[in-house]
Amino acid sequence: MEKEKQYNDDFAAGADPSSLNENAFRELKDGETYRPMMNPTGKYREATPYSVGMGLLLAVIFSAAAAYLGLKVGQVFEAAIPIAIIAVGLSGALKLKNPLGQNVIIQSIGACSGVIVAGAIFTLPAIYILQAKYPVEKYPEMDVNFMQVFLSSLLGGVLGILFFIPFRKYFVKDMHGKYPFPEATATTQVLASGENKENQGQALTLIVASLIGGVYDYVVETFGFWANTLTTTATQWGQTLAAKTKLVLSCNVSAALLGLGYIIGLKYAFIICAGSFFVWWVLIPLMGTYGSPEIVAMQPVDIFNDYAKLIGIGGIAMAGVIGIIKSWDIIKQAVGLARKEFKVGAEVEKPIRWQWDISMKKVVFFMGIAVLAVLLFFYFGVVTNLIQALVAWIVVIAIAFLFTTVAANAIAIVGTNPVSGMTLMTLIIASAILVGIGLNGTAGIVAAMIIGGVVCTALSMAGGFVTDLKVGYWLGSTPRVQESWKFLGTLVSAATVGGVMLLLNNVYGFTGEDALVAPQANAMAKVIEPLMMGGDTPWILYMVGVILALLLNWLGVPALAFCLGMFIPLHLNTPLLVGGAIAYLLQKSSKDSKVTAARQERGTLIASGLIAGGALFGVFAALTKFFGYNYTAGISELNLQVYALIAYVLLIAYFVWDSFRVKKLK
Repeated sequence: MEKEKQYNDDFAAGADPSSLNENAFRELKDGETYRPMMNPTGKYREATPYSVGMGLLLAVIFSAAAAYLGLKVGQVFEAAIPIAIIAVGLSGALKLKNPLGQNVIIQSIGACSGVIVAGAIFTLPAIYILQAKYPVEKYPEMDVNFMQVFLSSLLGGVLGILFFIPFRKYFVKDMHGKYPFPEATATTQVLASGENKENQGQALTLIVASLIGGVYDYVVETFGFWANTLTTTATQWGQTLAAKTKLVLSCNVSAALLGLGYIIGLKYAFIICAGSFFVWWVLIPLMGTYGSPEIVAMQPVDIFNDYAKLIGIGGIAMAGVIGIIKSWDIIKQAVGLARKEFKVGAEVEKPIRWQWDISMKKVVFFMGIAVLAVLLFFYFGVVTNLIQALVAWIVVIAIAFLFTTVAANAIAIVGTNPVSGMTLMTLIIASAILVGIGLNGTAGIVAAMIIGGVVCTALSMAGGFVTDLKVGYWLGSTPRVQESWKFLGTLVSAATVGGVMLLLNNVYGFTGEDALVAPQANAMAKVIEPLMMGGDTPWILYMVGVILALLLNWLGVPALAFCLGMFIPLHLNTPLLVGGAIAYLLQKSSKDSKVTAARQERGTLIASGLIAGGALFGVFAALTKFFGYNYTAGISELNLQVYALIAYVLLIAYFVWDSFRVKKLK
């Protein structure tokens, strides 16, 4: 009751509900509280026919688009930011009164598309890929139907939601200011800009940065007036260096990644890049110089994909286990809360609206239904042996639950979910167990990939859901409403993805000329085939990653961030360091704390704009290519590199100059 009175007094005293509190993105001082934009005790329109209907419509549209683009180019764009931009634009065009609560629900439901797509297309197309080698006519068990794809995505998504709800309070509220939450920050800034009527300056800064970042990324991806990645291999001396020592330096010049690096900050950006530098500047040169003749003859990128990256996968898996051990108290706390609610006659105090989750009684009840549904799906829809179905079920439930905190941690730190790496590790573990109990061959391939699809979708959903709930926390939504309607978004997205995937397989296929690339699924197929059909598995490389993660943890280095850097290509990590350096520059830019705070806040707006613009215009660029527009600028590779350097320096200069223009916070 004291909390409710405090929040009501704040709003009655004229607290500004049209902008985010200045302590939204930093750690709270002793005795300090965070006040969201919407009054935590007030009543707001959230789940309405308009918001739910629009959220579902956007979930269908973005699920179809993300599935095609992900399979075509290997990248699943983050749907949350474009959907937030659309929600704000529509509420403005329709002149809705106080639309913030509804916009959050639109974004939350619509964002199911990206996470469900990632879970499905990273795994299930591997079955179609392997059908080229093991045709259905000869191996009928290799046939996959709509219900298998649909249920794999649906059940994985439901598990991800239910497994994360008990951890919401810890990640979203208790760790306030301790994690950067890059994507959630950008999404929140977009949604908040729609409410910012009195301070149009912040909204204008966000819009200008979005346009600059969006047009910048669209031009380079569509017209190629400059290279999208600076690399030493574009020069003669760089090629010689790569050939002799396998040493390469590269940096993507994307505006979105620059903004992402700023929000991540220098500390985590440096750790991530340290992992990347260790792989590209130590491991790859060592392998390429002293390895077997086969490895010595390979290009650095091939050594990375076939060998060094696998060490990163082992490291991510071990970092996940370490994270689970460290989070054990949190897990016990969540279990204890459920047990407390189940006590007969127990009185549970109803929290204020802003912290009101689905009750643990209902969460546990629906968990029971979900895990039973997974078991029935495995037994009747995947394998017909009860023992094998039970073993597969135990593996899926255990890994999906325990790695939920790992997925949430990764999203909170770097905005990137290492779901493909964790799924690869799941496939390896599950396949080794299934082979041990007699499930192998083509039947084992199908079983393992569908199992991997459930886990992959569960972890993808858990990572994406923490973003939605963090956005809701900053803005003041009701978690219970977000959690409840997330299930419907998952159902619609899973049905859309299942239909689109079967359609794309029939039209384009995943093997042969002009087929869809599906790089992650190809990697899964490459790993699963030798495990199930008899072949060599790189256990030594995985174990090196495991030992490395243990050493990092012993030295006090965040193992997950470091190993993420090892897993993600170098050119996607180095721009994070550039953005982190800008954040550090603004942090040290003035002796006046108010000036520094103002510059950092403006920097956050600009970075959010660059991410939002890059994400939205990235969709436009992909659609442009989809409709067959291919433009060749006819510029030499060296000149493309020079122009890229000039463009990137100008983008950085704009970022710093615009951040320094602000004087003090009001």
